[in-house]
Amino acid sequence: MKILHLNTERTWRGGEQQTLYLLEALKKRNIFCHLVSPPGSLLAQRALAAGLEVFPVAMHGEIDPLACRRIRRLIKRFHYDIIHCHTSHAHSLGFFASMGWPICRLVTRRVDFSIFRHSFLKLSGIKYRRMADYYIAISDYIKEVMEKDGIDAGRIFVVHSGIDPQRLSADSGSHLIDEFDLQADERVVINVAHLAGHKGQQYLVRAIPHVLKKIPRVRFFIVGGGQLMSELRQLAASLGLGRELVFTGFRQDVGGFYKIADLFVMSSIQEGLGTAVLDALALEKPVVAANSGGLAEIIHDGRTGRLVAAADPMALARGIIDLLEHREMAGQMARRGKAMVEEKFSIEAMVGKNIAVYRRLLSRQQQ
Repeated sequence: MKILHLNTERTWRGGEQQTLYLLEALKKRNIFCHLVSPPGSLLAQRALAAGLEVFPVAMHGEIDPLACRRIRRLIKRFHYDIIHCHTSHAHSLGFFASMGWPICRLVTRRVDFSIFRHSFLKLSGIKYRRMADYYIAISDYIKEVMEKDGIDAGRIFVVHSGIDPQRLSADSGSHLIDEFDLQADERVVINVAHLAGHKGQQYLVRAIPHVLKKIPRVRFFIVGGGQLMSELRQLAASLGLGRELVFTGFRQDVGGFYKIADLFVMSSIQEGLGTAVLDALALEKPVVAANSGGLAEIIHDGRTGRLVAAADPMALARGIIDLLEHREMAGQMARRGKAMVEEKFSIEAMVGKNIAVYRRLLSRQQQ
């Protein structure tokens, strides 16, 4: 079994972490795998540090003839059985690089919006129906969306993302108490996500004044960077929010914020699965999440957290107030959530299911 992994992202987000987890586990199992990634990308750097074989290839957009030529040379040289594409641009580049070559094209899809959302003349239909052999969806919901868009269900496998419960456990977060002048009687609510429209932080910001009317001693932290930072700051200022809400920007010490949190909030209006929610539950933190995408596969309302209507500030506020006011109930939900994460969303489970997909595809090729 020889697998070529293709990831075009230069930055570091959930998909890159999942790719690295998978590559590290395949290496430990002595499964032949290589990574193609942009030169200097964070994934390439961390993969190299982990002792993985990385081929740096500059990739510009979905149709880059030079990049395709370099990837094709690797395919011819190593005779891979499967090319596993981990991003949308990798999907296209992998297809053009492998045209005419007997290789199985596998694409992991991590987003829950329609393939036609940004499609010009419905060209995405051609891409997704003809430019890959099989897909891995990271949630049942994503698979449902793809089926509605016309992708045959038999070509889609569901493999939930996995997390490392110890990844964020080392940082106690004690330094944040002084940095943000947190008082002993203040409750802490956090959101950890890229600042983008589909993450729904605007609804969380609008929910905060309603929470403060009921529970005044609450501090909110939105942890992450992104293109909406300025817009969200302006919204917060227009609502009179000052010390009560902190936009931290990108942080290396994310684990510390989880540690000091009394509650985690995921406000997304679109979410493939939600590994930040898995991280929160792994650390036994209560969660309020919007009912969007694959989040309902993690948060079972009243059991592993509160699941509220998406794009609804008042619904978010009610969920936050409920769990802050009922600490014992919130703790019970968090403990059940932690047990569920350990059982269903481990790295081992994710890797095992990916390998099972590889073996199934190879057996089909040999028939």
